[in-house]
Amino acid sequence: MSLSHEDLARMIDHTLLIPEAHPEQIDRLCEEAIEHGFFGICVHPVFVRRVADRLARASSGLTPADGPAIVSVAGFPLGCNRSEVKADEARRAIDDGAREIDMVIHVGSLVSGDARSVRNEIEALAHVVHRAPNGVLKVILETTALTADQIILGCRCCAEGEADFVKTSTGLHPGGGATVEHVRLLRRHAAPIRVKAAGGIRTADAALAMIEAGADRLGTSAGVAIVTGFRQRTA
Repeated sequence: MSLSHEDLARMIDHTLLIPEAHPEQIDRLCEEAIEHGFFGICVHPVFVRRVADRLARASSGLTPADGPAIVSVAGFPLGCNRSEVKADEARRAIDDGAREIDMVIHVGSLVSGDARSVRNEIEALAHVVHRAPNGVLKVILETTALTADQIILGCRCCAEGEADFVKTSTGLHPGGGATVEHVRLLRRHAAPIRVKAAGGIRTADAALAMIEAGADRLGTSAGVAIVTGFRQRTA
C-alpha cells in the first residue's frame, strides 16, 4: 500500500468526545488538525460553533473546503434518544457549522431484528444532513455488540436509509472499538457505502491495518501520534 503521511492524515477525523472535554482542549484539537492536515475535527454538538469560529479565524481567506471538516454526533453514545431528537440534534449541529454527522442507531432495535425502525431512523437523519451543502451522514452500528448477521442487517439498513458511511463504534462501548474483522465485514456488505473505523485506533500499525481491511476514514483521538509514528517509520 503506497500511502504518504499526508494521505494518512487526510483519512483521519481528529476526535475528542470524552465527557470531560473542555474549551481549551477543543482549541488545541483545532490547532492540531490544521497543523497535521487532518480531514475532520469531531466534537460534541456543544462545541461545534466554537470549532467553526476557531477555524474561521485561522483560515485567513481559505474556503471551508480547504480546511478540516467539522464533524459532530447525534444520539451519542448510546443511541437511545428518540429519532426526532437525534434529527433535531443533527440539524442544530449543522446550523452551527457541522458538515458531517455521526449518528448512533438504536442498537436494541437492530439486535431485535427491527430493520424498519433502524432504516427509518437513518433515513430521517439522512434527510436532515443531506439538505446541508456537502452534508455527510455516518451511521455508528457499535459492531462489538452485534453478531455478524446483525452487522450485515445494519449495512442493509444503511444502504436503504441512504447513509454515506457505516461506522464501527463509538469508542465508548465496554465491548471495545474497531476490529479488522468487523471492518472487512462492513466493507464486504456495505459497499459502495464508505466505512469509518473508530475506537481503539492509537498507533500507525493499527491505523494501517484498518485501512488495509477497507476503512476509508478513521476516527481517533490519537491522530498526532499516528501520523508522527508513520512519518518516522517511512523517513
